[in-house]
Amino acid sequence: MSGPLVETRDVEKRFDLGGYFWQQDKPVVRALNGVSIAIEKGESFCLVGESGCGKSTLARCIMGLLDLSEGEVFYKGEQIDRLSAKAMMPYRRRMQMIFQNPYASLNPRMTIQKTLEEPLRFHFPEMKNGEVRDKVEEVMTSVGNDPAWGTRYPHEFSGGQRQRISIARALMVDPDFVVADEPISALDVSIQAQVLNVMMDARDSRDLTYLFITHDLSVVRHFGTRVGVMYLGALCELAQTKTLFDTPRHPYTQVLLNAIPKLSTTELIHTPMMGEVPTAIKLPSGCVFHPRCPYANERCSREVPAGTTLDDGTVVACHAVEENRI
Repeated sequence: MSGPLVETRDVEKRFDLGGYFWQQDKPVVRALNGVSIAIEKGESFCLVGESGCGKSTLARCIMGLLDLSEGEVFYKGEQIDRLSAKAMMPYRRRMQMIFQNPYASLNPRMTIQKTLEEPLRFHFPEMKNGEVRDKVEEVMTSVGNDPAWGTRYPHEFSGGQRQRISIARALMVDPDFVVADEPISALDVSIQAQVLNVMMDARDSRDLTYLFITHDLSVVRHFGTRVGVMYLGALCELAQTKTLFDTPRHPYTQVLLNAIPKLSTTELIHTPMMGEVPTAIKLPSGCVFHPRCPYANERCSREVPAGTTLDDGTVVACHAVEENRI
């Protein structure tokens, strides 16, 4: 296959907040503002940023759970964002999603066996009962679950066990691409590593491609191959994981990395950001980060920065980097 497995081009998403019927300029949340990413087959692409920056919204736009306001989404070179529900069906099997909250993503009225059988019976109605049961047992075992759990209900399991069941559900139809929307943020720290290891084993054994959404940069360093940093609906920086951690270029990325707790006091360099995160209802003019950026100048306040590709392949949307001011 030539080209990326999944690609977004200038994706925008706006949410209308209603307002009064006589208002000419009704309030609108600008959740995504021209986001373009390309995810290669076999990689673990991590998307990081503060809460509310648009990470989950972008994932839902890619999966077709939200309609785009502007832009395009491609899967293996085929545009999928404007397909009908029927035409989208083959892509539903190839693209699966693991949700953030394992306590809400499983149907409490269905046994684990029924939960895992459901996607198989929907996408492969020709499969016989014995084949379905064998598939459920095989996938459950592959993610470290006991197949005997099938007779039990979700409330009988811990958060980590439920998330491993959610991973098994996503893998039931042998997808190519999996979106993991903060899959470990609701789990105890002692359980997070277990779930991450399950996901990495599945990636290696099943040739999966991940879009992994998180705000935990220590997880990114362990799990990701490339990282995209988002701020207020815009993509600030896109780089290989090692490159990003060794030489962060965007001022926002630098602040994020400096905020990671360190054991040694000699390494502790904390640079607090100025001000508060602006509202997505009324975005700042120019670069959305300029009100909090120590390197901002007059150009930053009036002109939206385009992505600049550096010698090491890193893409940075920053006037200060482009002008070699930092």
